[in-house]
Amino acid sequence: MSRLLDQNVIAPKPQDYITPPFPSLYWPFPLAGDQAYFLYNASDIWRFTLFWTLIPYAAMHLSASGYAVVIQLRNWKVIWLAPFVFAVIGGVEAFMAGSCVGGLLAAVYNAGHFRMSTWVPFVWGLINSLILILSSFAIQGAL
Repeated sequence: MSRLLDQNVIAPKPQDYITPPFPSLYWPFPLAGDQAYFLYNASDIWRFTLFWTLIPYAAMHLSASGYAVVIQLRNWKVIWLAPFVFAVIGGVEAFMAGSCVGGLLAAVYNAGHFRMSTWVPFVWGLINSLILILSSFAIQGAL
């Protein structure tokens, strides 16, 4: 997948660039020196966005499955499947949302030859999670 994303992209990355390890979140207000981490490769942007989408999705789906287990504890023969089903559905949703957003972010940032802060995938992972929460409510009006 990484060769596919990086194949035709010319990234203005430094010669000694090394991809930062996964979270690599830094304090955004520089108080002491330059401690910022940036992403240049499309595959890294996609991967960071996917991971930052998977984490909140997993937390939300597992908390919802925990609530379902507590509420439906009297059906103990069937309810043990709820965490597994919720985890699989949440993983598929997170993979789809993270891949779409990560691919778009990678395309936009690499097309403009921009460097991406490691905070951008984190924020987009939270935005994906908020969209998931908003889409869980019934809409009374017609779209």
